[in-house]
Amino acid sequence: MARKSVFVSDLSGEEIPEGKGAMITIKFTDARKGTIVLDVTDAESEKLGEKGRRQARRGRRAKAGG
Repeated sequence: MARKSVFVSDLSGEEIPEGKGAMITIKFTDARKGTIVLDVTDAESEKLGEKGRRQARRGRRAKAGG
């Protein structure tokens, strides 16, 4: 028997279409509070993301061809 997982937004309760969602992770500076993870729709994540800033990618830059 096949099973289908349905994801629902933690903010609005809307169903999140497959491949169209995001996970928001909240980390507190006080580690004792732990970490909170929210499943949200793309639209909700964009709206919340406008208030924040982009984080630079980590790691080494790729070598130029050849």
